[in-house]
Amino acid sequence: MRTLIRDVRVFDGERTVSRADVVIDGDRIADADAAAGPVDVEVDGAGKTLLPGLIDAHTHAFDGDLAEALKFGVTTELDMNNLPPVLAEQRRQAAERDDVADLRSSSMIATVPGGHPTQIMTPDLLKALGSDRGLDTVADADQAKAFVEARLAEGADYLKIAVDDGAAAGMELPALSPELAAVLVEAAHAAGLRVVAHTVTAREALIALDAGADGLAHLYTDAGGERAEEMAGIISAYDAFVVSTITYIEAVTGDPGGAELLRDPRVAGRMSERSKATFTRDYTGIPVHSEGVVNASQAAAALVRAGVPVLAGTDCTPFGPVHGAGLHHELLMLTEAGLTPEQALTAATSLTARRFGLADRGRIAPGLRADLLLVDGDPTTDITATRAIADVWRGGVRQGG
Repeated sequence: MRTLIRDVRVFDGERTVSRADVVIDGDRIADADAAAGPVDVEVDGAGKTLLPGLIDAHTHAFDGDLAEALKFGVTTELDMNNLPPVLAEQRRQAAERDDVADLRSSSMIATVPGGHPTQIMTPDLLKALGSDRGLDTVADADQAKAFVEARLAEGADYLKIAVDDGAAAGMELPALSPELAAVLVEAAHAAGLRVVAHTVTAREALIALDAGADGLAHLYTDAGGERAEEMAGIISAYDAFVVSTITYIEAVTGDPGGAELLRDPRVAGRMSERSKATFTRDYTGIPVHSEGVVNASQAAAALVRAGVPVLAGTDCTPFGPVHGAGLHHELLMLTEAGLTPEQALTAATSLTARRFGLADRGRIAPGLRADLLLVDGDPTTDITATRAIADVWRGGVRQGG
């Protein structure tokens, strides 16, 4: 099957071309000269923008979530903590079906006994998630090495570790020591895995980075203003990335901003009833600084100015923030923090692909996967135009408008 998208504005993951023809040949993007050859389907791109499929750099995928993501043009999710039985089923769906987003995962997060997020992994929650098994934990160096080996056996694409003592929410939780975090990082790197660290505060972020982590799973929530600039300067000395998750930070601090998605007919009409119901969730007990949104937004802008890669991620779960639509809200939050629309779009496409070694996606270029999002309007000037979805392709398979 060959599809021609004619006369379309193209944001290729890094820059914008005002008018071009793009050909999908099977599951790949064809060479530019292929537009002159025969095609099976022609799509009029006038007044529209073609983007790489979006990549959410922080998710937790359970039943139904990958399908919900794809409806909103999120063609790849990077799962950042899951339970092996559930993950195996999500991997199977991503491998065998064309109507769900693709998936990469860390499998289970490395944390100490009683550490975050074990405090929220109650028997009722585990049952709701479809698993009778809780998280494995790490108490010493020998267990750390065994933990990494177990994740490799599950097919983990990277490792996630938790450095979070709960203080940001007035809690006292045990947390990985700097020494144990370093052992986990060393074992993961020896196995060829990147390491992403769950941290909440600036202090925890630096512990994780000093231990060798390749990136942070959240923006820190306690360092705004001048401290944000200072932290950005420090982090710029590491070859590390930071995933934004302002949408999550907004939700757990009780800010109703994400509910704007329900008021946008471009979003509400596509959103499942399960997703809509998540906006009333109680997040009590999840550690985060009370001024998180303001501080995280200031941190995002400062990091970008300092040259630190900020990747777009939501920390979406079956209970909210929502899969798919949540990433469109995250893009809006990033622009409100000070990023340009093109910087925000890059954070959700090529930048994330590059930092996670996904060489076959995140850009519109010959030979890459035909993971594509076609929208009405121009999101490089109005970021909310990403919500005006006209078409989605996942591996060259058209999902429909």
